[in-house]
Amino acid sequence: MNQSVALLFVRIFIYMLVMGAMAHLVMMEGYRDQTGAEYSEQSLVEWLESISALLASACFLGAAVINRPLRAACIMLAALTAMMFIREADFFLDAVFDGAWQSLVAVVLLTTGLYLWRQPLSIRDSILAYAREPSSGVMLAGILVTIVYSRLFGRGSFWEALMGDGYQRAVKNAVEEGTELAGYALMFIAAVELLLVCLSRRRSGLAN
Repeated sequence: MNQSVALLFVRIFIYMLVMGAMAHLVMMEGYRDQTGAEYSEQSLVEWLESISALLASACFLGAAVINRPLRAACIMLAALTAMMFIREADFFLDAVFDGAWQSLVAVVLLTTGLYLWRQPLSIRDSILAYAREPSSGVMLAGILVTIVYSRLFGRGSFWEALMGDGYQRAVKNAVEEGTELAGYALMFIAAVELLLVCLSRRRSGLAN
């Protein structure tokens, strides 16, 4: 078998393990706490969401350093996932002072805006170049699942109508947070894939 094809199947297998492990960890909280499971902001699921967003941001930053044509797009994606990480950590940041996470998000936005304003290369060309990467489709799917689908599918009114008098908030939370975690996992996979592509191109002398 061609080596590149073999490596592709290895990556697919690893990503299957990652997704399966995350799903299992979501279920483990329910198995452990049973009817007492809350899937709150201090739960393992929330920690996994934060870690996935942080790792994705780090991978996008790495890709930005390596690949000049994709740099502007990668910086924007790194900023987006960093802001998602900050938002997921709001419970702990608000313990520092009220509005801490909003302040940090504003700092990230301002810093990113200043960098892009001084960016000598075309931001438009960078975005279009990233759109041609397979990573972009996975990233878009992750964003849509996290920001749109999980929010709508996890609406309390829907689950109250579905379960009636037997409504349990833990079920609603498990579905919403579990779906959101799947979206974060997709974003992390997209970031890893892009970083691997950029590393491969650098070895081939095609990074600039």
